[in-house]
Amino acid sequence: MRPRHVLRVGRIPYINCYPVYGAIDRGIVPLDATLVDGVPTVLNDAMARGDLDLSVVSAVEYARDAQRYLLLPELAITCDGPVQSVMLFSRRPASELGGARVLVSRSSMTSVALLELLFTNVWRAQPHYVPGNAELVDLARFPDEPHEARLVIGDAALHLHDAAEQGGAWGATYPYRYDLGAEWKAWTGLPFVFAVWVAQRRAPLRESMGAHASLLASRDWGLAHLPALAAQAAEATGVPAARCLNYLSGLDYRLSYPHLAGLTEFFRRLVAVGRVPDGTLAFLPAA
Repeated sequence: MRPRHVLRVGRIPYINCYPVYGAIDRGIVPLDATLVDGVPTVLNDAMARGDLDLSVVSAVEYARDAQRYLLLPELAITCDGPVQSVMLFSRRPASELGGARVLVSRSSMTSVALLELLFTNVWRAQPHYVPGNAELVDLARFPDEPHEARLVIGDAALHLHDAAEQGGAWGATYPYRYDLGAEWKAWTGLPFVFAVWVAQRRAPLRESMGAHASLLASRDWGLAHLPALAAQAAEATGVPAARCLNYLSGLDYRLSYPHLAGLTEFFRRLVAVGRVPDGTLAFLPAA
């Protein structure tokens, strides 16, 4: 008799994943799997190596190796306008950053790819991209290396956007601020998909379908209990609970037809510039 395979399931520790994993963490929805935490690029690499069976990953990671993965239906991290947690902070207008140093995240392939498309097609500038740390929240810990703009993602972007809005040193240093979700919406008129859940094609089908069902049930619970998750997020990050609730309420965790239109348009543009190979979307069967 073949031994039962226990899935290894990836989870991003940012608060934008709380609505999907909140009920699982509380034992309200069972998940027959081992959870593994990591920032997006860590989970992307683990999936690419085959160290995880199923995970949330950057949308670009799916497009980079679509033959390896199956998309989980009805589940993604998306926005239809401002996302609030993927921000470009700049000393001058983005259209004036040609040749300038722009610090970009090492931990989010999708955010960097979107930023590059916006610079090329919307702001018509070609800066020099420099890998940096985009998740630090303590302003004093940001490196002083020369730069004109920096991409900040995740919980740190919420902190720093609020710091800039309130004035002070951060706002004076970076008077120009761009929400990449809002910029994509203004450019294309479509929602943007930042992250998707995928399963390895070689992973056991029944177990993968069971994990998918658990994630959907947990998401549904989470969306019905956003104030509780916002309070948890505030405790974890120091961002006020009302701000966390506003942020989580602005995200969409489905993968509907409009979301798929935005996703395929993003992939089409990446294929056109040679960033990812051409491919098709393939889905895990629904439970």
